[in-house]
Amino acid sequence: MKVLHVSAECYPAAKAGGLGDVAGALPKYLNQAGIDTAVIMPKYRQKWIVQQPWEHVYSGMVRMAGVQVPFYIHRNIGEDLGFELLSVDIPGLFDREGIYVDAQTSYGYSDEKERYIVFQQAVLQFVQQLPRFVDVLHCHDHHTGLIPFMVKHCPEYRNLAHIPTVFTIHNGMYHGAFSWSKAYLLPWYDASTSGLLEWGNTINPLACGIKCCWQLTTVSPGYLMELLQSANGLEWLIRNEMGKASGIINGIDTDVWNPESDPLISFRMNEDINEFKRENKNVLMQRFNVRQDLPLITFIGRLVNEKGADLIPDAIAKFLYDGGRASFVVLGTGDPALKNAFLKMKDQFVSFFDTSIEYNEALSHQLYAGSDFLMMPSRVEPCGLNQLYAFRYGTIPIVRTTGGLADTVIDISSGNGTGLRFDDFSMDALVGGFKRAALLYERKELLWELREKIIDLDYSWAKSAQKYADIYNKITLKN
Repeated sequence: MKVLHVSAECYPAAKAGGLGDVAGALPKYLNQAGIDTAVIMPKYRQKWIVQQPWEHVYSGMVRMAGVQVPFYIHRNIGEDLGFELLSVDIPGLFDREGIYVDAQTSYGYSDEKERYIVFQQAVLQFVQQLPRFVDVLHCHDHHTGLIPFMVKHCPEYRNLAHIPTVFTIHNGMYHGAFSWSKAYLLPWYDASTSGLLEWGNTINPLACGIKCCWQLTTVSPGYLMELLQSANGLEWLIRNEMGKASGIINGIDTDVWNPESDPLISFRMNEDINEFKRENKNVLMQRFNVRQDLPLITFIGRLVNEKGADLIPDAIAKFLYDGGRASFVVLGTGDPALKNAFLKMKDQFVSFFDTSIEYNEALSHQLYAGSDFLMMPSRVEPCGLNQLYAFRYGTIPIVRTTGGLADTVIDISSGNGTGLRFDDFSMDALVGGFKRAALLYERKELLWELREKIIDLDYSWAKSAQKYADIYNKITLKN
């Protein structure tokens, strides 16, 4: 069986969030399970992509609004990723440093719809010329949501209609919707099927993918249930498509996230977990101006409201003004207003707060290794991978009870606890999480016992990859 994953991100080539991690790990584990799996993604001007050797495998043209747009398919022949990685080079559309936003302005690209319409057609043209068609097209998020429609209802791709499609929702808040006035950008399609493109009086790629795919998945069982109640207007549609839907918790790549061999951390784990934490925390003290003798609570991720980053400045201020004792570090980039707020806090809370406003994969690994706690006060968290990385490095998560965080983190108030949870999305609830963390830090034996427990948790991709393999087998048998 041959499966082709179509994704806007894939680690280590290009990553903005959890989608990149999934697209860079799941295919490797599927290959290990005996399913021939490849990934195809846009060719950005990201550092890793630019430094890798590529071989040219195909060239073509996409018609868009009467203009022929050239594209080139390249295969990575450098680093062994555990799967075949293909990139679609579309000059003028994807040869940029940013994935979704301009690296200079932090604002999204105005031509997003054109970029992904061309990308999806380029993928299908490439598949059409293969000596043997792939057995499954696995599409990820709205950037690829038109593919299940195109193979069924666009005449130039209809010879691919027999190929089963899986569509995975990583984040149901982003639909990629655009006005019907831009319908001329699409390839020719059967006009009687336009209702499959429609949702909320717009062309909605996420809704289209949900309607047209053979099998629908989300990145955790809890998130699938949440989408029934909150999907930015798609709740009825998802309820209507539940017969083909399933929630599969994401895993992590335990080769990349391995504290015993991680090349990105200063001290690797041996038998003494507490020494591992202490030595890596010492390294962080050379980078960040915060108190070493206090619990270190870290945030790693995008500085956006979705991640609850807007709660953090006021919550830290209230905790510290009320006499709380902890050090805080924030690593990430995103909303310019939030970036400015965190930079001001460096001067406001000297030796208690510091930040690095950047995307830095190596530093994130060091923070997982050296932090005592990781905060994830998310408004929405379809699965969440950061809490799983934290487990792996003995860092205790402080999370809001939502989506995949509720599926993976059990509060220590139960006998089987693995972290600290709070239910309300509020500053006071987050402050409560900080207070509980500070108390736990003082109870060393309980802290050490919890570290030992969470490091042994198994959230590798092996089990989840098998669930995807079962889906592939089911839909190909139907074909």
